[in-house]
Amino acid sequence: MATYETVRLDVADGVATLTLNRPERLNSFTVAMHGELRAALDAVDADPAVRCLVLTGAGRGFCAGQDLADRAVAPGSDALDLGASIEHYYKPMLLRLRRLRMPTVCAVNGVAAGAGANIPFACDLVFAAKSASFIQSFSKLGLVPDCGGTWWLPRLVGPARAMGLTLLGDKLPAAQAEEWGLIWRAVEDDELMPTALAAARQLATGPTRGYVRTRAAVEASMQLSFEASLDLERDYQRELGRSADYREGVTAFMEKRAPRFSGS
Repeated sequence: MATYETVRLDVADGVATLTLNRPERLNSFTVAMHGELRAALDAVDADPAVRCLVLTGAGRGFCAGQDLADRAVAPGSDALDLGASIEHYYKPMLLRLRRLRMPTVCAVNGVAAGAGANIPFACDLVFAAKSASFIQSFSKLGLVPDCGGTWWLPRLVGPARAMGLTLLGDKLPAAQAEEWGLIWRAVEDDELMPTALAAARQLATGPTRGYVRTRAAVEASMQLSFEASLDLERDYQRELGRSADYREGVTAFMEKRAPRFSGS
C-alpha cells in the first residue's frame, strides 16, 4: 500500500479508513493534499477487498477547508483564479468520492469549516462528535459556498436555514445539525469512531451494488418527477434482481439465516 504525507489510509475488515492528516493546520487543503487524496480514493476503489469507506480527520478538527496560506489561492495576483481551484481540485475530488463503487461514511471529529463543512455531505452517512461543528465560513471571505454547499444545504435543511447558515456564517453544533437533518447522528466524542466503524463494517458485509444504486436513486430523485423516479426504480430493480446478492438475500430469508452477501 502506498504511503502518503497529508492523508493516511488503513484497511481492515473490508473497510478503508481515509484520514485527512494535516492536524497542525486543521487538515486544511493544499494542492499536494488534493493529489494524495485523489490517489488514495483511486486505490480504495481499485481494491476488491474494500466494500466501505470511512472518511475522517486527524487531531482536533475534521477539516478547516482551504489552507489560505497555499500559494494556489493567495490573493493579490491578477492571475488568481479560484474557479480553477474548484475545477481542477475540489470538483474532481467530490465527484470521485460520490461515485465510489461502495457506500461511504464520514466521521466528523471536530470543526468542519468552509469546504470542510460540505465535503461530508458527499458521503452516504455522516456521524459527528457532539463537540464538532459546521461553519459555512465563505461569506466572511466574500465568497459563495462551494464543494456542493449551494446544492446540498437547501435540500437538507431548506432554503431559509441554508441562507441563514451561509450568509451569517454562524457555528452549527453537531447536535443541532442532527436535529435539522443535516447529518445522520451526533454521538459522544469517544464513541465517534467506534460508531462510524461499526456502521461501516455492517455496510461492508452488505449488498454493495444495491447500496450504490440506492445512493444514485435518492440523488436523482431530487431532480426527477415522481413518475420518472418510479421508472428509475424499475430500471434498478431489473438490474439488481439479476444479482447474486438478490439471490442470496431471498435464499437466506427463506432459510431463516443471516445472508452472506458478496457485493455482486
